[in-house]
Amino acid sequence: MASTTFSGPVTSTNGFIGALTGNVTGNVTGNVTGNIAGSGSITHATTSAINATATATAAEVATGYITSTSAAATVITLPTGTLLGAALGAARGTVFDLYIDNTAGANTVTIAVATNGVLSTAAVDTAGSFGDLTVASGATGLARFTLMFSSATAYAFTRTA
Repeated sequence: MASTTFSGPVTSTNGFIGALTGNVTGNVTGNVTGNIAGSGSITHATTSAINATATATAAEVATGYITSTSAAATVITLPTGTLLGAALGAARGTVFDLYIDNTAGANTVTIAVATNGVLSTAAVDTAGSFGDLTVASGATGLARFTLMFSSATAYAFTRTA
């Protein structure tokens, strides 16, 4: 592989190897490994809607953003660690953020973990914050949950916003 320095925009059809520094503008697809620092925003190009009590598919969770507009109380059960780990290409140390948007809903959404998913120690110890698995409806109906994989098939689940 050649090593070349450019001063303008660069595109690659085969990816980049090594450290990427500076500002990144545009869409990044695929897996990003290593340390990510800085600020900015994340836009989810694809979202999933779950408007009734159900078990979310691994593909729905893998979008990273689930909406609910249900008038009835809704329970969204996450897929098993095995299914979710496979969909995300997870390994020990993988961290994944899942956003739940219930701002257009008229009732509470509750998140439940499935086989090979456990509440983190922080979630168990402080159930009123890190362990709060309910998402209110209306203007405050947004939540971020973090899944931390201890293996390719098992994760700990924590509310982080």
